[in-house]
Amino acid sequence: MSKLPKPLDSLPFPVIGSPLFIISTPKLVIAQCIAGVVGAMPALNARPAEQLEAWLIEITETLADFQQAHPEARVAPFAINQIVHKSNDRLEHDMAMCVKYKVPIIITSLGAREEINAAAHSYGGVVLHDIINNKHAHKAIEKGADGLIAVAAGAGGHAGVKSPFALVQEIRQWFDGPLALSGSIASGSAVLAAQAMGADFAYIGSAFIATEEARATDAYKQAIVDCDSDEIVYSNLFTGVHGNYLAPSIRAAGLDPLNLPQSDPSKMNFGGNSVKAWKEIWGCGQGIGAVTAVQSTADFVAQLKREYQEARLRLSALP
Repeated sequence: MSKLPKPLDSLPFPVIGSPLFIISTPKLVIAQCIAGVVGAMPALNARPAEQLEAWLIEITETLADFQQAHPEARVAPFAINQIVHKSNDRLEHDMAMCVKYKVPIIITSLGAREEINAAAHSYGGVVLHDIINNKHAHKAIEKGADGLIAVAAGAGGHAGVKSPFALVQEIRQWFDGPLALSGSIASGSAVLAAQAMGADFAYIGSAFIATEEARATDAYKQAIVDCDSDEIVYSNLFTGVHGNYLAPSIRAAGLDPLNLPQSDPSKMNFGGNSVKAWKEIWGCGQGIGAVTAVQSTADFVAQLKREYQEARLRLSALP
């Protein structure tokens, strides 16, 4: 395992909840942290931009109050995701808010910029950058990221095509810092498997959509429960970047999931009209076959912990 910087060195459970576009709000983030996993949300979920400060106040004060009232509890830190792509005209404002409220973990996506990493480091924050291949991993670390999120095949939303076995082993040949693995992880046994491959943390997104605290429609949550990997479609139509989506939502938009046109990657837009046009398309990863019910975040994390320990016991019994 890696030598981890604070606050990653003392997580109650080796899981980071991935920042879910539109879906993650303070309600979900707070529930995740109290349950013992890193709660995360995209800065862009706060709309208008001024709402981000109010949300950061809510998260920091609520978690501090809970910790004071329950000194025995192991509350996990939270993270804010910054989209570093040039189309994000809020980046400077949103990062200034993160600096002001000393957000413990910054997750950067779609570009690595030294000044963003430096801003987080100015107050002791940790930067994790998500990548889909080894080349991008090298660039992220060269530009000052502290750790990596390996987004492997089967991850929800924007995802790569590399096997997690290939991606993790290539990264671990040269990088011994913090590493999270994303891609079809929705059970405690999968969390343990991620660690066995060489990752420090599992990065879980889609399964948290089917929680009571998630800002998703009931139909979206139920689709997570009802569908499996056969209903996941990989396409770049909706944002210009390839990602995984639920076929029922694509059909509901009047499109054929098996015959989607290609989008122009140069037209990427994360917050503008292209996103609004496809707001009813549901991002989702291939791991949802493990999700069998909509439940509270606390119950889901408790389930992960039980499954994790059961998997460890099974391994200990092997010859």
